[in-house]
Amino acid sequence: MIKFDENEKVESVKGALALRPEIEKVVDKIQNKGFDGIYFLGIGGTWASGMQVEVYMRGKSTLPVFVENAGEFLTTGNKRLTDKSVVIFSSVTGSTAEMVSAIKKVKEIGAYVFGFIDKPNTPLHEFCDDCVSYPENEQLKFYMVANRLMHNNGEFPEYECYNEEMERFLPQALVEVEKSADEWAAEYAKEIYEYVKEHPDMPYYFIGAGNQWGATYSYAMCYWEEQLWIRTKSVSAIEFLHGTLEIIEAETPVTLFMGEDEQRPLAERVSKFLPRICKNYTIIDSKEYELKGISEEFRGSVSHLVMHAVNNRVDVHLEKEFRHPMVIRRYYRQFEY
Repeated sequence: MIKFDENEKVESVKGALALRPEIEKVVDKIQNKGFDGIYFLGIGGTWASGMQVEVYMRGKSTLPVFVENAGEFLTTGNKRLTDKSVVIFSSVTGSTAEMVSAIKKVKEIGAYVFGFIDKPNTPLHEFCDDCVSYPENEQLKFYMVANRLMHNNGEFPEYECYNEEMERFLPQALVEVEKSADEWAAEYAKEIYEYVKEHPDMPYYFIGAGNQWGATYSYAMCYWEEQLWIRTKSVSAIEFLHGTLEIIEAETPVTLFMGEDEQRPLAERVSKFLPRICKNYTIIDSKEYELKGISEEFRGSVSHLVMHAVNNRVDVHLEKEFRHPMVIRRYYRQFEY
């Protein structure tokens, strides 16, 4: 397998899971202090991760949890966000302009700020009341926050069992997903390359629901558009059936992300519809991957991580097919705009 270091990947997830005691300490402090709302604030991919954790908690918890886009917050504000609120964010560089300005505004309001920043000693770090620095695994860290919040609120009695399984089995299980997906991902990447060569102006449609919607949105925009310069459109599974379906034809390229959370039936409706009108569709279903050691009842909570593991292999092969390193940017952070 190209660009694949099994030990590095296992240790990365293990390292993130090992942050649990530190995260629990912060969350316990926040809940003991009390709050009128918790806001996951982000932009781009980090906003998508916020959407994932919000929908994860929406059907499970009575806690007031919201997701806020940093750019919209700067222009519109949010009167519900007060000095009794908690703002949680994640940042790779700790220097994204909209995030720095938004967190400054949050601090002016007087809200409590809990940050996850990949790199220590960044501009955003100074505005945090609590900060955890560890690279990558943003979605995993957000879910650890969510699980502790729900556990403390009496809504997650399986908390200890859940964590035991994740810490024991998840790192290797996600690596096995990548290994299982690699051969298929290589063929998928070749098909995409050939199609884009012949149809450079045709967007790829990505569809998802539940915690896969954040994955769908961020994968289409942050990976294919930003990093690979391939035109895409992302749409939620339920909204696809109320508009977008009308422009799908036999040759229209469509990829459906299917997870295993409560909103899976919304994706299943799309999966039943597509074969009737399209012959250029792909379905990536987290249910097809083993996840050895993870109980059936917990699979939905990590199905977005499974999708990420599959797409890790797609990305590697797309780089190879397009001869396009994903670190290259034409505009982003290249000049002021």
